[in-house]
Amino acid sequence: MDGVSYQRFPRVKIRELRDDCAKFELRDTDASIANALRRVMIAEVPTIAIDLVEIEVNSSVLNDEFIAHRLGLIPLTSERAMGMRFSRDCDACDGDGQCEYCSVEFHLRAKCRDDQTLDVTSKDLVSSDHSVVPVDYSDPSDYESSEQSRGIIIVKLRRGQELRLRAIARKGIGKDHAKWSPAATVTFMYEPDIHINEDMMESLTIEEKKQWVESSPTKVFDIDPVTQQVKVVDPELYTYDDEVIKKAEAMGKPGLVEIRAKEDSFIFTVESTGAIKASQLVLNAIDILKQKLDAVRLSEDTVEADDQFGELGAHMRGG
Repeated sequence: MDGVSYQRFPRVKIRELRDDCAKFELRDTDASIANALRRVMIAEVPTIAIDLVEIEVNSSVLNDEFIAHRLGLIPLTSERAMGMRFSRDCDACDGDGQCEYCSVEFHLRAKCRDDQTLDVTSKDLVSSDHSVVPVDYSDPSDYESSEQSRGIIIVKLRRGQELRLRAIARKGIGKDHAKWSPAATVTFMYEPDIHINEDMMESLTIEEKKQWVESSPTKVFDIDPVTQQVKVVDPELYTYDDEVIKKAEAMGKPGLVEIRAKEDSFIFTVESTGAIKASQLVLNAIDILKQKLDAVRLSEDTVEADDQFGELGAHMRGG
């Protein structure tokens, strides 16, 4: 850009932060940055998942391939995934993918010995590494829930049926297989900017105001019971369906409301599978984006984007 330095400093405001969900605002950036962050969270943040299953005994009603597929989709705690090696790059086991640096071993042994059906679940998987275990979705504060929760069902056994297997879990990314994706949902929306033409709105009767308000399927607007004025209840409920705009035009009042998307402001919702915390998912995605920029940096122009991700990471850690 003719030697002119152009730099943005994104701002982050965290709205909600739980282990399984994060909601935050990303401002002062553009859609390319927001979408890059979303795509990396879904497809390139590594986790650990079962990738090889050796079945010794299976007399259940499910065939070996079906059980192997179900095991692969069980989320495993993956806090150490970023520090692990990909099996294809591991020099300790020559790419075999079965050493402590690039894999975790699981064993499962279950046999039904009475007439009551036995549920074989993810909690029956015994890990060689206590830090990599199946995700527990029970509420630790609820004793009864914790006692009753038996994990994710793999198969059900009747009397005399048995399942014995060995499984190897490896590091991978969602781009290779969905079982490695740490994200259940990652979405972002443009923040709506809504302006009501007050003079035009006052020219409507109460009945017309009610009809116009009710035309919004997500109830963005409401009528103040005291002043009888139309107000915006929650602009973020707007889904860009244009129903209120069409209704205004049908009533002969074009321009009654102006709705535009703020092109530099995004509202993110991130839901984790439980493999890693939602906050860590965002931070890992930022680190991976920075690594990608370092790998392809060809000119000073890429420094702008690198600074944006660095600033975004600093905000998330500070937030």
